[in-house]
Amino acid sequence: MRWTIKPKPQAEKVNKLATALGTDPVIASLLIQRNMETFEDVRNFFRPSLDHLHDPFLMRDMDKAVTRIEQALEQGENILVYGDYDVDGTTSVALMSSYLISRYPNVATYIPDRYEEGYGVSFQGIDYAHDNNMTLIIALDCGIKAMDKIDYARQKGIDFIVCDHHRPGAALPKAVAVLDPKREDCEYPYKELCGCGVGFKLIQALASRKGQDVRSLAPYLDLVATAIAADIVPITGENRVLAYYGLKRINTAPRPGIKALTQNIQKQKLNITDVVFVIAPRINAAGRMKHGLHAVNLLTEADIDAATAFAGEIEAFNTNRKLLDQQITEEALAQIEERSEQEAYTTVVYDEHWHKGVIGIVASRLTETYYRPTLVFTKTGNKLAASARSVKGFDVYNALERCSAYIEQFGGHKYAAGLTLLPEQYDNFKKQFELVVAETIDKKLLVPEIAIDAELDLNAITPKFYRILKQFAPFGPGNMTPVFMSSSLRDNGFGKGVGEQEKHLKVCVTQNNSPAFGGIGFNLGHKIHLILERKPFQAVYCIEENNWNGNVSLQLRLQDIKE
Repeated sequence: MRWTIKPKPQAEKVNKLATALGTDPVIASLLIQRNMETFEDVRNFFRPSLDHLHDPFLMRDMDKAVTRIEQALEQGENILVYGDYDVDGTTSVALMSSYLISRYPNVATYIPDRYEEGYGVSFQGIDYAHDNNMTLIIALDCGIKAMDKIDYARQKGIDFIVCDHHRPGAALPKAVAVLDPKREDCEYPYKELCGCGVGFKLIQALASRKGQDVRSLAPYLDLVATAIAADIVPITGENRVLAYYGLKRINTAPRPGIKALTQNIQKQKLNITDVVFVIAPRINAAGRMKHGLHAVNLLTEADIDAATAFAGEIEAFNTNRKLLDQQITEEALAQIEERSEQEAYTTVVYDEHWHKGVIGIVASRLTETYYRPTLVFTKTGNKLAASARSVKGFDVYNALERCSAYIEQFGGHKYAAGLTLLPEQYDNFKKQFELVVAETIDKKLLVPEIAIDAELDLNAITPKFYRILKQFAPFGPGNMTPVFMSSSLRDNGFGKGVGEQEKHLKVCVTQNNSPAFGGIGFNLGHKIHLILERKPFQAVYCIEENNWNGNVSLQLRLQDIKE
């Protein structure tokens, strides 16, 4: 692991903010690192408000989108709400369809089949709309590059509204409205919304035309928070406000579908991590293993008993997904180990039998293992499909753009993307991808980084200090859980390896005359020699609560230790 300490903010700024807030300089420093330098900034950060959301009509084409939907409602048109099969797409479809149905009955939903149609807008989906006399399609979390599909729809008398957050290509589709804050000509103040977030801005605009306040849309925020967490977008600005209130909704009045997915979690309060690791994988499993419409049905179901039955089906999909994920990961790792010459800067693997629904998860696992920009390919029809994952700091989308001569279709983000190509182009693409990454990546990015917010004395860790830290939540990209480093730590002599094969490291440490703090380091059991015989060591850690037999104490969650 590569330890990097973030630059210290100017002492003058830190002292000024600490005095204004009446708080510890370490807290002030953490806030300045998150671009908060005034009392007003900090108040808005610690007290998010729905009033902080931007006017949705600041988004390019929003007025056109609202006018076209209102026209459809007035004229009794049939509307199709269309979305991708992942969490962002299915939550977007659930949000938009349930909002429209609350006002108007002629609304249907469509999720493309992952295996027959692939990602995004499909000709088959447009044919479905035409066969069912639908004259307006609202596409969510997809469509920004569907030029040919949207032209096809126009020929059939179907209008499109695109709500997307992926980077546009050189040209925009000829839709009635294209809502995407990443459009170069869009001056919307916040660029990092997920697809469901863009969908929420559209229903916010529709509601405002009826004189409704944004608070009337609170019942939809559990969906938005789930999409924000699953899509790993920055939890800053508007996303932080939406995630904050969405989590509040999940914990107090979730929709029946989300309640059914979380009823076995023995926790008083769910956080973003619970959404990422409990709710999101199950919603995703529907599209991976069967069909994304199962997830939409779950998320729009109003009856808790029916929702519980849907959740049971999805749990079975998720169990199957986990088995396939484990099997394919093992096969991919074996394939890499068997090579006589491994690529220096990338990991690219392929097997025509691998399940398309889990290659993205496998790509993430391989990235964790080898820490290289990674592509996992499988065969789908007469083409090869791949999921790409990247390492922190490297833009895999830009790398794919430089390989576009060998690619049929691709799309995605800086750290995750998908693509298809013809089998005969696989070797050429693989060579070019390795070449592009080798030429453009900063070599230090090939070693996992722990970004440390501040050096800390253990004496500074008090219940009050931790109470303020908790208010930094919800955590995520752009606002990660604060990470600290402490030196001259010593174990009390009872540190040991715990868990299966003593894989994890359990410690109890002091620093000079500080109170003792328990700590747990997952997958750090192999470093136990560094703490034996009360040898001094350095540690990087987060602070968390440990609830054991009803006793709550603060402990260190170790990320790494060094001599």
